[in-house]
Amino acid sequence: MSPEAIRARYEQLQAEVGPGVTIVAATKYVTLEDMAVLAEAGVEVVGENRAQDLADKHATYGSAFRWHFIGHLQSRKAKVVNGICELVHSLDSESAAQRLEIPALVEVNLSGERTKSGVEPDELESLLGLYDDVRGLMTMPSLAEDPEASRPYFRRLRELAEAHGLRELSMGTSQDYRVAVEEGATYVRLGSVLWGA
Repeated sequence: MSPEAIRARYEQLQAEVGPGVTIVAATKYVTLEDMAVLAEAGVEVVGENRAQDLADKHATYGSAFRWHFIGHLQSRKAKVVNGICELVHSLDSESAAQRLEIPALVEVNLSGERTKSGVEPDELESLLGLYDDVRGLMTMPSLAEDPEASRPYFRRLRELAEAHGLRELSMGTSQDYRVAVEEGATYVRLGSVLWGA
């Protein structure tokens, strides 16, 4: 990974998604050492999946980035996330809501897959009632070769957000971020398309 190559791709992606969309660099597979390359490349916001990795990377790179948590949020890990992150993309339980102290997006499971985290759409209202700093919604569609297959999920998420007066939408990854942006994403979570993998 060279900082110059990542900077070029990052700037190209920023131009493509537009100023209303924040690129969250998904750093689950980025080593502690390679985080320095992202900092040098000018990447501003990083999203981490695991609380321990978040703590380790933040201990080394601190203010080099704005930190988001994009993985499954266990209530016992909320304390770590509270101390580091400006936004959680994956609130989906009452127990986590009771321990969280920072702005959050509620993860909604629109695919119906049991292996995926997130609340069912009909459970959304009750979770929104439990936490008063929800800024928007997040979803992970079913994995598909065709990015267009994600569109109905993204559209449904936008409709749910609008129905509840929520503005922020975290949806779209390297394979389908263009479709997500067309459907109103305000955050896209990008990994391989940014590293050139």
